Amino acid sequence: MQPTRILQSLRYRRLRLTTKDVNKGFYKGTRTGNMGRHTKHGGFVVEWDKVRTYVCPSLEGFKLTPFVARTMPRTFGQYENMMGPKDPAIYLARWKAENGLD
Repeated sequence: MQPTRILQSLRYRRLRLTTKDVNKGFYKGTRTGNMGRHTKHGGFVVEWDKVRTYVCPSLEGFKLTPFVARTMPRTFGQYENMMGPKDPAIYLARWKAENGLD
Protein backbone atom coordinates (compact mmCIF):
# COMPACT_ATOMS: atom_id res chain seq x y z
CA MET A 1 0.00 0.00 0.00
CA GLN A 2 1.37 3.41 -0.94
CA PRO A 3 0.17 6.91 -0.18
CA THR A 4 -1.68 8.87 -2.83
CA ARG A 5 0.16 10.90 -5.45
CA ILE A 6 -0.51 14.18 -3.63
CA LEU A 7 1.02 12.88 -0.39
CA GLN A 8 4.14 11.78 -2.27
CA SER A 9 4.91 15.24 -3.66
CA LEU A 10 7.88 16.98 -2.03
CA ARG A 11 5.99 20.11 -1.14
CA TYR A 12 3.23 18.30 0.73
CA ARG A 13 5.48 15.69 2.35
CA ARG A 14 7.24 18.31 4.48
CA LEU A 15 4.00 19.45 6.07
CA ARG A 16 2.90 18.02 9.38
CA LEU A 17 0.45 15.12 9.05
CA THR A 18 -2.78 15.87 10.91
CA THR A 19 -6.10 14.10 11.29
CA LYS A 20 -7.62 16.54 8.76
CA ASP A 21 -5.31 15.20 6.05
CA VAL A 22 -6.34 11.54 6.29
CA ASN A 23 -9.46 9.49 6.93
CA LYS A 24 -11.13 9.12 10.30
CA GLY A 25 -9.26 5.97 11.40
CA PHE A 26 -5.94 7.85 11.76
CA TYR A 27 -4.45 8.16 15.26
CA LYS A 28 -1.26 10.16 15.47
CA GLY A 29 -0.38 9.45 19.06
CA THR A 30 2.19 11.30 21.17
CA ARG A 31 5.28 9.24 20.18
CA THR A 32 5.79 8.24 23.80
CA GLY A 33 5.79 4.51 23.22
CA ASN A 34 4.03 1.71 24.99
CA MET A 35 5.29 0.61 28.41
CA GLY A 36 2.77 -2.07 29.17
CA ARG A 37 -0.60 -3.50 28.24
CA HIS A 38 -4.22 -3.09 29.22
CA THR A 39 -6.02 -5.97 30.89
CA LYS A 40 -9.53 -7.10 30.01
CA HIS A 41 -10.74 -5.76 33.39
CA GLY A 42 -9.65 -2.17 32.67
CA GLY A 43 -6.32 -2.22 34.50
CA PHE A 44 -2.84 -1.63 33.15
CA VAL A 45 0.15 -3.93 33.59
CA VAL A 46 3.60 -2.34 33.36
CA GLU A 47 6.06 -4.48 31.42
CA TRP A 48 9.41 -3.56 32.94
CA ASP A 49 11.31 -4.72 29.84
CA LYS A 50 9.73 -1.81 27.94
CA VAL A 51 10.34 0.89 30.58
CA ARG A 52 13.08 3.32 29.58
CA THR A 53 16.11 3.55 31.85
CA TYR A 54 18.72 6.25 31.46
CA VAL A 55 22.29 5.67 32.56
CA CYS A 56 24.10 8.82 33.70
CA PRO A 57 27.83 8.80 33.07
CA SER A 58 30.27 9.60 35.85
CA LEU A 59 30.49 13.33 36.49
CA GLU A 60 33.97 13.26 38.04
CA GLY A 61 36.04 16.07 36.54
CA PHE A 62 33.00 17.61 34.83
CA LYS A 63 33.94 21.18 33.84
CA LEU A 64 30.47 22.79 33.44
CA THR A 65 28.90 24.48 36.46
CA PRO A 66 25.25 25.20 37.35
CA PHE A 67 23.72 28.57 36.54
CA VAL A 68 23.27 29.38 40.24
CA ALA A 69 26.19 29.07 42.61
CA ARG A 70 25.84 26.47 45.34
CA THR A 71 26.99 29.00 47.94
CA MET A 72 24.08 31.40 47.29
CA PRO A 73 21.86 31.73 50.38
CA ARG A 74 18.12 31.13 50.09
CA THR A 75 16.03 34.24 49.71
CA PHE A 76 12.51 34.66 51.05
CA GLY A 77 10.08 37.54 50.55
CA GLN A 78 8.87 39.68 53.43
CA TYR A 79 5.07 39.83 53.39
CA GLU A 80 2.83 40.78 56.28
CA ASN A 81 -0.40 39.20 55.11
CA MET A 82 -1.33 35.68 54.07
CA MET A 83 -1.77 36.45 50.35
CA GLY A 84 1.88 37.33 49.90
CA PRO A 85 2.78 38.65 46.46
CA LYS A 86 -0.80 38.11 45.20
CA ASP A 87 -2.09 40.90 47.44
CA PRO A 88 -3.53 43.73 45.29
CA ALA A 89 -2.41 46.42 47.76
CA ILE A 90 1.22 45.28 47.50
CA TYR A 91 0.92 45.17 43.69
CA LEU A 92 -0.44 48.73 43.52
CA ALA A 93 2.18 50.05 45.92
CA ARG A 94 4.97 48.52 43.87
CA TRP A 95 3.43 49.78 40.62
CA LYS A 96 3.22 53.34 42.00
CA ALA A 97 6.80 53.15 43.24
CA GLU A 98 8.14 52.02 39.87
CA ASN A 99 5.88 54.01 37.52
CA GLY A 100 5.01 57.12 39.46
CA LEU A 101 1.60 58.53 40.32
CA ASP A 102 -1.14 59.31 37.78
